[in-house]
Amino acid sequence: RSARSGNKPKPPRGDQRLPLVLPLERVHAGGVQRVEIDGRAFEVKVPAGIRPGQAIRLPGKAAGGGDLLLDVDYAPHPQFEVDGRNVLHVLPLAPWDAVLGTTVAVPTLGGPVELKIPKDSDAGRKLRLKGRGLPGEPPGDQIVEIEITAPRPENEAQRALYRQMALAFGGLT
Repeated sequence: RSARSGNKPKPPRGDQRLPLVLPLERVHAGGVQRVEIDGRAFEVKVPAGIRPGQAIRLPGKAAGGGDLLLDVDYAPHPQFEVDGRNVLHVLPLAPWDAVLGTTVAVPTLGGPVELKIPKDSDAGRKLRLKGRGLPGEPPGDQIVEIEITAPRPENEAQRALYRQMALAFGGLT
């Protein structure tokens, strides 16, 4: 537009960057996430497997008509950590389950799955659930790390069993 027409030129529109912290379940499944920014609510389409540092663009939604760029990060999760596209989970197991082997339900971002624990598994052993991590090319895996936890005895009979185990394994000298 020219100044001669009496119309002032529009100022260049400014894009606005803001953080968007997403729950891992939304990152895994994708879909619509409702967010509130400056008192305004937006429905944001989240692509499955979006990575931290990537941005979601909302054209024309910034103050002044620019684009709103939402910089993605992952919210902390009580059960999972993320390493690239892999998801890490620590699985507490009783000593007898680790020694004798068992099948347990393990949480994943897509819902629980059955995992066979091989007998004689040590603390720190890592088992892989192929394709159960974050989506992408290639999809990530879920790594399950075994953590052996000894239950507290709740009565004298259980305490006696611990003493028997200690004697059987060369303890209590």
